[in-house]
Amino acid sequence: MGRQTLSKREIKDLIPTLSFVTVSPKQKVEIVTEDKCTILYIDDKPIFFQFEERWLPILRVIISGEVSVPYKKVTVDMGAIKFVANGADIMRPGIAQIEDGISSGDPVLIVDETHGKTLALGVAMLSSEEMRAASSGKVIKNAHAAGDVLWELTK
Repeated sequence: MGRQTLSKREIKDLIPTLSFVTVSPKQKVEIVTEDKCTILYIDDKPIFFQFEERWLPILRVIISGEVSVPYKKVTVDMGAIKFVANGADIMRPGIAQIEDGISSGDPVLIVDETHGKTLALGVAMLSSEEMRAASSGKVIKNAHAAGDVLWELTK
């Protein structure tokens, strides 16, 4: 496990890359690398993780409401839930509903069809329109799911 406390200068440089959270150079900010996961802690609380060179909020802080995100939602059918929970990318046949306004590369919340509970956070590989037009294949990369390694590390 690697742990690095950021200097005030490093925090100032990092602030523009973080969304949805106000960070001050006076706060304790650490980057922790553990089990191939890079996690950003703010005042000893895991808030962000690194995925494909960008910082995304940890699922626990989204679900708890500590961080409010404007991400669009993609609803998966009940047959897809176990695959999503195991970290599988989201395949077009498992999607029941797609919100408008998604662009390729946008973070999206993956929710279940029955209860609307957030299961995972992913990154769209296609726009809303392209997803709807597709009949098969991967359409969303699963970045972080409830129950994955990152979920367990941030208990």
